[in-house]
Amino acid sequence: MVEVNFITHDGEKVRVDAEAGANLLTVAQAAGMSLEGTCEGQMACSTCHVIVTDEWFDKLNSAAPEEEDMLDLAAGVQRTSRLSCQIDLTDGLSGIEVSVPPESRDMQIG
Repeated sequence: MVEVNFITHDGEKVRVDAEAGANLLTVAQAAGMSLEGTCEGQMACSTCHVIVTDEWFDKLNSAAPEEEDMLDLAAGVQRTSRLSCQIDLTDGLSGIEVSVPPESRDMQIG
């Protein structure tokens, strides 16, 4: 199992256990995080934008140019911003901590 720690826009820490190989967006949605993922992981939107803590950011694979382009459209983007749909969880990422930006809203759940 891979431990994932989400920090909500209210500062609440939500710990979730996920299977290795799971996609971070899918895990976040199952945990009730307000990430819409409108394009369902096709890198055609930025509605799954998260901010990865500094200690974990460098452990991720580099963002593809297409992801960087979508992040340019994200509200509240920071140096360690990523699209959660582009992060596949591995055992080496167990303990990862990501923040859900305050601008994130899942319009499908209100």
